[in-house]
Amino acid sequence: MKQIPESHADILEKPAFAHLSTLMPDGSPQSSAVWVDTDGPTILVNTAEGRLKDRNVRRDPRVAISVTDPENPYRSLMIRGRVAKITNEGADEHINRMAKKYMGVDEYPFRQPGEVRVLYFIEPVRVAAMG
Repeated sequence: MKQIPESHADILEKPAFAHLSTLMPDGSPQSSAVWVDTDGPTILVNTAEGRLKDRNVRRDPRVAISVTDPENPYRSLMIRGRVAKITNEGADEHINRMAKKYMGVDEYPFRQPGEVRVLYFIEPVRVAAMG
């Protein structure tokens, strides 16, 4: 597993929107804007079960993430990796923490009836930093 360079690790602590790319059944890429987090060595992404990216990741765990520093658009991280763990455990609490980070609210406001949150733990395989 590759490490995020210390020089750019702070980007993941900021409310920086990331783009998560997954692979469709035919091999074509699919990209979604996501909130991003880290627990140190792994990247965390929270979504809802059954969404397109969720179906893609469960079929093929290879992903790519690009994230740009919201304070300097010439400073960014490009990460290729694999989803090493998928869990519902802690996903509800995590999405509320992300709502606080990104929106300044205590509870995620976009929950849909019957929605089940899921948390991806992504292990970086290749990391490039720019700026």
